[in-house]
Amino acid sequence: MSPPPALSSLPPDLPILSGQVVAVTGADQGYGRAISARLARAGASVILIGGNSESLAAAASGLELAGGTAIPLKADVGVPLDWLSAQNRILEIFGALHGIVHLADKRAHTDFTLLSEGEWMDLFGCNVKSSVAIAQIVRRRLGGTWLTIVGPHLDEQGLHVYPQRGAIRGLVEHAYLEDLRVNLVLPSRVSGGDETLDRPLGDAVLALAAPSLAHLRGVVLEVPLPPLPKVRPTEAEALLR
Repeated sequence: MSPPPALSSLPPDLPILSGQVVAVTGADQGYGRAISARLARAGASVILIGGNSESLAAAASGLELAGGTAIPLKADVGVPLDWLSAQNRILEIFGALHGIVHLADKRAHTDFTLLSEGEWMDLFGCNVKSSVAIAQIVRRRLGGTWLTIVGPHLDEQGLHVYPQRGAIRGLVEHAYLEDLRVNLVLPSRVSGGDETLDRPLGDAVLALAAPSLAHLRGVVLEVPLPPLPKVRPTEAEALLR
């Protein structure tokens, strides 16, 4: 898999994250790729975490060729021991982990009334359980590390999304009780796979990561994004209709 054209070169940017080591989960797809590129342009060393070794390697290679610093690391962050292992590996390599961007935005592909218990538990594990586990391990082992969560998209339909978003929001808004710097961004729609169209979300994540805004915690940002271009059906698809 080759990196998308948007990652072919990293334009000059203010190096406000120079010297920082930042892990991004789900970094080989969707918003993870755009956010990783944004952080790399700002000078961060980015650890790309996900479940597919090949796509992670391709994404890391694209950032490196564009002048950034990135390494791929396969891990299932829905499993606390997997996240802990990845965290320890990062500390072995870099000696520090300054920040984490966690993609907790897995979407359901089934209507609420037909959602099975297994699908619900998968959604809960990927979005809510993983967020709580990462925050807990950070609190236990990495005092001072910031955590920004990308929550379920605001365009997602179905009653099941509200308890997920509400649980994550409650975690973020009360994380100060454990002296944690945790914030939440909620994109208005699903990623279009185009860094230009998804850039506002990367900008929001970068702003929350800025050392000058280290006092911000418990912030919930709803990020409006430009609409995705409509894809015209091919002639063959039109004939099948």
